[in-house]
Amino acid sequence: MDGSAPRRALALRVWPASLLLLAGGLHALSVGWPFAFGWARGHTLWPVQIAAMALLAGVLLRSRSARGAFAAGWGFGTAYLAATFWWLFVAMHTYGGLAAPLALVAVFALAGLLALYFGAACGLWWRWSRHPAPAGALLFGALWMMAEMARGTWLTGFGWGAGGYAHLDGPLAFYAPWVGVYGITGLAAGVAMVLAGLLARRARLIGAELPWSENKPLPATASASRKSQWLAALAMLLPLLAPAALNDFTRSNGTLAVTLLQGNIPQNEKFETSTGIVQALAWYRQELLGARTPLVVAPETAIAVLPQQLPEGYWEDLRTAFAPAGRSAIIGIPLGDEVQGYSNSVLGLVGGQAQPLRYDKHHLVPFGEFIPPLFRWFTELMHIPLGDFNRGALGQPSMVVQGQRLAPNICYEDLFGEELAARFGDALLSPTVFVNVSNLAWFGDTVAVDQHLAISRMRTLEFQRPFVRATNTGATAILDHQGRTVAALPYLTAGALVGEVQGRVGVTPFAWWAARFGLWPLWWFALGVLAWAWWAKPQVR
Repeated sequence: MDGSAPRRALALRVWPASLLLLAGGLHALSVGWPFAFGWARGHTLWPVQIAAMALLAGVLLRSRSARGAFAAGWGFGTAYLAATFWWLFVAMHTYGGLAAPLALVAVFALAGLLALYFGAACGLWWRWSRHPAPAGALLFGALWMMAEMARGTWLTGFGWGAGGYAHLDGPLAFYAPWVGVYGITGLAAGVAMVLAGLLARRARLIGAELPWSENKPLPATASASRKSQWLAALAMLLPLLAPAALNDFTRSNGTLAVTLLQGNIPQNEKFETSTGIVQALAWYRQELLGARTPLVVAPETAIAVLPQQLPEGYWEDLRTAFAPAGRSAIIGIPLGDEVQGYSNSVLGLVGGQAQPLRYDKHHLVPFGEFIPPLFRWFTELMHIPLGDFNRGALGQPSMVVQGQRLAPNICYEDLFGEELAARFGDALLSPTVFVNVSNLAWFGDTVAVDQHLAISRMRTLEFQRPFVRATNTGATAILDHQGRTVAALPYLTAGALVGEVQGRVGVTPFAWWAARFGLWPLWWFALGVLAWAWWAKPQVR
């Protein structure tokens, strides 16, 4: 024996695992191009997202057991998530002081834990379907959508980088005001399964045995005829033929001139009393007092100390400057005391209002703004100057400025569209403009900044509402109600962005049903598909 047979057997076992890692990496690239060449950094690549999912689907079609399918989904998900939010390493190590090996382990541990949802989805699909015909593609889309919704909502949720975000500039964006980002994610997964089935049937591109497969006969990848396969493909590919223009469910409510401030305070100095705090107080005071537009917005914790800790006369000067009618400011600042606790907040100084308006952050960041049970030991390994904050209420009132209802949200709160939808229960009180204030300096000059901008863009499509974003280091921008960037500041520079935002009134279908039921309509649909698949499993096996 020349040894070629064992080498070939090893290659056939390594190939599918390598393919899954490649597919996971491609999926991460699709939701935010991280390089400064080829495309603009942060560019989304919707064909790459579908191709990555099709590679996973192809491996699933050749898997020999539910256990193998689970492992395939988990491996793909771990690679995809770790490559999507690798920049958490920067926050934990560079600015948090956590040892590099521990920070690296933490990133992969989080990715592996969240990838269990994808493993479960793939294992269930194999057990109940195992073919790419219409029913199998529908089941795969429903299961993948459920996995992404679970990742984005359970245990506070971290849905960063969901597949639907890759479709901001593709045909599936048409469905955003109808089904939201998770619905788009499910549609894309179903399309990918159909494509994988056609390729596997026609070219048998994926014929390797998975290294974790049980020694069982290989299941057929499709029981339908060639004609029915092509009809299935046509049916599942129809979403890609959506019209280029979005359905317009809203109308203009007039314009508002705004000034958005970006202080560019280095994160390693931001909470230092002798450097960053002094610099921020001086710069933001000058820019706030000097702004000439009806609204000026300063980012999250632009003022990084409590009001009672400010220099004498500082807050009074701001209150006086924005007391006249026609002048307003939204300023990020922590509030509270030792007795009542603290909150990550913004205050609205609105001309003609006797008292400042207030918004307290509702969706807090684990480890940064609250410490999950049993994990205090982990936070003590880092030097992050934040602790346990109080949680604000869901659906807090808008701030009214010159006829526009402004809905503040802080940092990654714009990731949770179902929570922003809580403000749309009454169409007459629903926001006309979203205002996001953030500090992404924690993640340095990485693709995290661009990914966050993409998240805000998806919310503009879901609600057909513009976003204005004021950040510490980027991305400070004005987005219109169709997800287009109207104006933006360069990253990592101090400056003021002056422009106009057009408010919108009217309610999209997504805003209507998410305001009343949250994500439950999508859960109900997916659970209905699962119930049907479970009932029909003797026929599909």
